[in-house]
Amino acid sequence: MHAWITPLALATLLFVPLAAQAQGASSSGDAFATKGGELKIFFLGHASLYFTWQGKIIQVDPWSKAADYAALPQADLVLITHHHRDHLDAEALAKTRKPGAMVIGTELAAQQAQDVTVMRNGDTRQVMGLTIAAVPAYNLVHMRSPGVPYHIKGEGNGYVLDFGGFKIYLAGDSEDTPEMKALTGIDAAFLPMNLPFTMTPEMVAAAAKAMKPKVLYPYHTGDTDLAKLKELMKDAPEVEVRIRDMK
Repeated sequence: MHAWITPLALATLLFVPLAAQAQGASSSGDAFATKGGELKIFFLGHASLYFTWQGKIIQVDPWSKAADYAALPQADLVLITHHHRDHLDAEALAKTRKPGAMVIGTELAAQQAQDVTVMRNGDTRQVMGLTIAAVPAYNLVHMRSPGVPYHIKGEGNGYVLDFGGFKIYLAGDSEDTPEMKALTGIDAAFLPMNLPFTMTPEMVAAAAKAMKPKVLYPYHTGDTDLAKLKELMKDAPEVEVRIRDMK
């Protein structure tokens, strides 16, 4: 643990910016002080990112177009939010998972990749000192065809990760569902914002204002106007909006 992380910082879970560059990553990372040690987040692009915590690597939705996974440290744990090819990429998954690493995903993900531990909406697991809760991720408004949403309820997961009391919410591909808005105690939230597949800036703002994370990261943003989200969040100063390169 770094000497500059004081007991007070640990107790209050202060946020500390990080200027380090991840090998093979497209942008630098952020660091947070937690009761279980320093948590670092590295932003690879799209819905792909990874965490380092207590000497472990946790990859999320590895996708070959987001990063060179052969150049990144291999993962001890991989989280797959759903089965779409920009979230479940067999080539990236093969490169990033260590021998024996756990891969957590949905039932449909388990049909497309080997050795996937299935979590369903509402499930909770303890893995590597983490508490992982699977949250529904689905569309209410945007439809692939009449009556058929881009993401069907029950097929995809969001995840709430509890890093020793510091909670991160990864929404996966979802709109601002009642389950999302009901979340509490979230320290950092990753919310998708790209049409027609997930949320508008207005939906992201509505969800963020309901759950009130300390930090909001829009991700999987495509060509969305990020300035619009910042404008919509001006009346919620308790939520810090952090823009990272996550197109």
